[in-house]
Amino acid sequence: MAETPGFNQRAQHKIVVPSSVPTVSLLGSGDELLRVIERSYPDVDVLVRGNEITMTGDPDQIAEAERALDEMVAVVRTGLGLTPEAVERTVAMLRARIAERPADVLTANILSNRGRTIRAKTLNQKRYVDAIDKHTIVFSIGPAGTGKTYLAVAKAVQALQAKQVTRILLTRPAVEAGERLGFLPGTVSEKVDPYLRPLYDALHDMMDPASIPRLMTEGTIEVAPLAYMRGRTLNDAFVILDEAQNTSPEQMKMFLTRLGFGSKMVVTGDITQIDLPAGTDSGLVVVEGILDGIEDVHFSRMESHDVVRHRLVSKIVDAYSRYDADHAAGSLVSPRPDRPPRRGERRRVSGGRS
Repeated sequence: MAETPGFNQRAQHKIVVPSSVPTVSLLGSGDELLRVIERSYPDVDVLVRGNEITMTGDPDQIAEAERALDEMVAVVRTGLGLTPEAVERTVAMLRARIAERPADVLTANILSNRGRTIRAKTLNQKRYVDAIDKHTIVFSIGPAGTGKTYLAVAKAVQALQAKQVTRILLTRPAVEAGERLGFLPGTVSEKVDPYLRPLYDALHDMMDPASIPRLMTEGTIEVAPLAYMRGRTLNDAFVILDEAQNTSPEQMKMFLTRLGFGSKMVVTGDITQIDLPAGTDSGLVVVEGILDGIEDVHFSRMESHDVVRHRLVSKIVDAYSRYDADHAAGSLVSPRPDRPPRRGERRRVSGGRS
């Protein structure tokens, strides 16, 4: 049924939720998932009575809202719970007109452990995971919180369990924001441990923690600084280089040439968080230009909308990207133009020079 009062076309459509799908699972406790749909499609009025959902408003928005509900039904039917974040990602994927079904992206299992299943949560994450299956060397470049390292470790554990590889090697360069190893107390092992801690944490999420010391003693799992890779050939291994933006071009070449038969390599990093000394090029920045066009090497990009931490993290990433873009263009405008510049701060003046 459609009406056309003046120039404002409005339509009405009724959806009957299948009896096999609990309405509370679809709409959320206190209708929190329904609220996401209402916020996403502000020109649609939604009325729920029993298992019937009536939508009135803009025909195009109604059609897309109905598709979003269809995808939500498909997820619920797999037995998975929906979250507001998952509904927001479903809407974003529909608006992006992707070829994949959002429900397929959100329900593809990677690894299960102790009652917990690890899955990709965004389209770029799903494409990244698929690329690891298809290619020998995969680079994942993007902001913090996009699951680059976590998903790589999940795929490494999956490969080990499936006996596709005989060992996992996790490595990072021992360079961090302004700190040097010499300032840390203890032995060399104790000094580098804080740099490797995120890799240990990911492993503990995906394996029985009691088995990890044994596997490390046997050499099945190795977590070590990048410098320990020099001079080795890594056969039948799943090798992950994390925080690769803090490698030099020479270190990146050294790492990549460790590749042996039957191995996979995943390199992750965020080129906006380089902690190398001034004047030192990042190996992750230059490597794409060097390896572009080489078969079986894949570059996967993550964006702020792939952040799966607190929703503020995505906004923080975007804010810093805008700040960096302004400065790269020579803009030194204060984020608060109503206040006077602080000491040493210059402000761009329209039509003049600062």
